[in-house]
Amino acid sequence: MIEMYEKSGKIVSKVREMTVDYIEENMKVLDLVEFVEGNIKKLGGEIAFPCNVSINEITAHYTSPQGDETRFKKGDLVKIDLGSHVDGYIADSAVSVLVGMDDGEIPENQTEEEVETHRRMIETSQEALENAISTVRAGVEVGKIGAVIEETITNKGFKPVANLTGHSLEQYILHSGISIPNIKEKNNHKLEEGDVVAIEPFVTDGVGRVGDMNETYIFRFLRDRPLRMKQARKLLEVIEEDYRNLPFAGRWVMDRFDGNKNRLAMRKLVSSRAIYPYHVLKEKSNAWVSQSEHTVMVEPDGCKVTTE
Repeated sequence: MIEMYEKSGKIVSKVREMTVDYIEENMKVLDLVEFVEGNIKKLGGEIAFPCNVSINEITAHYTSPQGDETRFKKGDLVKIDLGSHVDGYIADSAVSVLVGMDDGEIPENQTEEEVETHRRMIETSQEALENAISTVRAGVEVGKIGAVIEETITNKGFKPVANLTGHSLEQYILHSGISIPNIKEKNNHKLEEGDVVAIEPFVTDGVGRVGDMNETYIFRFLRDRPLRMKQARKLLEVIEEDYRNLPFAGRWVMDRFDGNKNRLAMRKLVSSRAIYPYHVLKEKSNAWVSQSEHTVMVEPDGCKVTTE
């Protein structure tokens, strides 16, 4: 088990580094997503969840739909959240970047002060992650991890996103029950040796909360349901067999059978609660957000970061 987590982590770490070098101004988001997911497979992993590419105030759960024409603009603050698994043992990591800023020029629609704020947000989410990791060991209360994250972020003049959390992982289960808060809260649950958790601070200069958008591009199998529509039954069988309990992208299944019928079938599966839709999340005051994330394995006197 430990070996599988470590192998997944090495794959994610490598692909994350490749992706930071690959992203550029005017690139299609879809091209970046396919680059990430393709390289996870090339390196011997399986995709644990669709690559999330969330831009500026979009905070989480955006992955390209089929035929996505969205392109990166100079100065965009992009959060890239990726995951791999080996035999179901998952590594989950995220990094934030500013697109096309190596030349030092300020984008036309931003001020120098705004660009500097966004740079500091990225640095702050990374610092909050490192400080949180330094507290992890068997017996630590998860509420204390959140307190360290919040203190780090507020000391830099920003706010954590209060209603997003890190999470524990188990075989084939991305969110397995333990939440790792990004704020100080009374939570006495203690981590145990062998726990695997993803810690992911989100930093903003806005109100520090996210809300659901209407768009949904990521889904997860929930349960078998009685379905009259033949296409929906066939699609649900494919989803359960191919993705188990792991999240999947709508674009992954649109080419199965007939595309138009599949769109209707997906709506049927959502409305019948056979699959769960992950709504795209946006910061409520439309402020920009940064994110950093690593997966760690809890040890008696510390933890092992699998995705460094």
